[in-house]
Amino acid sequence: MKFSCEKYLIQQACAVASRAVASKSPMPALEGLLIEASSDVKITGYDLKKGIYTSFPADVSDPGSIVVNAKLFGEIIRSLPDDIVYLSSEGMKISISCGASDFVVMGSDSAEYPELPSVDMKNCISIPQNILGKMISQIIFAVSDNESRPVYTGALFDVEEDTLSVVAVDGFRLALRKEKIEKGSLENCSFIVPGAAMSDVEKLCSDTEDIAEITVGSKHISFVIDNTVLVSRRLEGEFLNYKKSIPADFSIVAVMNRAEFLGAVNRVSLVIDEKTKTPVRLSVMEESIGLSCRTGIGNADDQCAARRIEGSDITIGFNNRFLIDALRAAPADDIRFCLNTASSPAVMTAGDSSDSFSYMILPVRLRAGE
Repeated sequence: MKFSCEKYLIQQACAVASRAVASKSPMPALEGLLIEASSDVKITGYDLKKGIYTSFPADVSDPGSIVVNAKLFGEIIRSLPDDIVYLSSEGMKISISCGASDFVVMGSDSAEYPELPSVDMKNCISIPQNILGKMISQIIFAVSDNESRPVYTGALFDVEEDTLSVVAVDGFRLALRKEKIEKGSLENCSFIVPGAAMSDVEKLCSDTEDIAEITVGSKHISFVIDNTVLVSRRLEGEFLNYKKSIPADFSIVAVMNRAEFLGAVNRVSLVIDEKTKTPVRLSVMEESIGLSCRTGIGNADDQCAARRIEGSDITIGFNNRFLIDALRAAPADDIRFCLNTASSPAVMTAGDSSDSFSYMILPVRLRAGE
């Protein structure tokens, strides 16, 4: 194998594919990157749960393939000067040169590298990259990290008619985002994507209207983003019925500026000790919401004025981090903060009453003195 290319092309490809490389594996090949040169160069990372491969143009004079340790190869490429990189392999030896820099490292046989699973296409979703990236970033905070319930370590993608809903649940909160998509020949479907794969997809999506293609198979999903393909297994299991879980009617609705509410929550959170995790107390009044917190560190009180409030006279407690995560992610300048009782969940939606997002947060029982 022998080829040459611009440094930034191979460096970018290594960084992308390395996201799927296993950090430790009984199969040494999975700790490496598969480099394949033909008409262009393709670099693949795979940890048996997800795989990422990406291609870039190069001057290939001798086609071939080899596996190289991902960590070492990535460090070498990053350290090279900004110039043309020349890479060749003979047997299991890989020669890398750029400017005055020369390296020779050992690789391994590409035949030892496992083949990525193929995706038997059941459905295909087309969505602009900027929209897909934002949808993921605005719900991923609610993906569970509790491996005892694997189905919630991912997010549900639910397609109905011309609407894509993405839902994450961790047992204490729920995050929902909706967007219209091109219907085409798409059938209604739902599938669960692991959180780690979604995090990579978010990073791969650019802030452009270039299309990302999601191919849904019976056991795997693939995301095609520009010259990069991510293949992930689907999570199996029964996901929460989110449509029935989110209350539809509320006795108290406060419309507030999202940034002002977030600032008030951040300020009272300064006295919260992570060990005790004292909740933030919210008191709904006629024209504002009062926020307070009493901890061993000190006391904090603040207020957030409301655009309007329907109903009042309730005091309720929340984990401050859950409020902050939802307020940071909410894609609206104004939000509706909806309540019923001190023991029922709060729901945060857009101030203009659109259904583009819903965040549901379970309250924390307040004790005397908090």
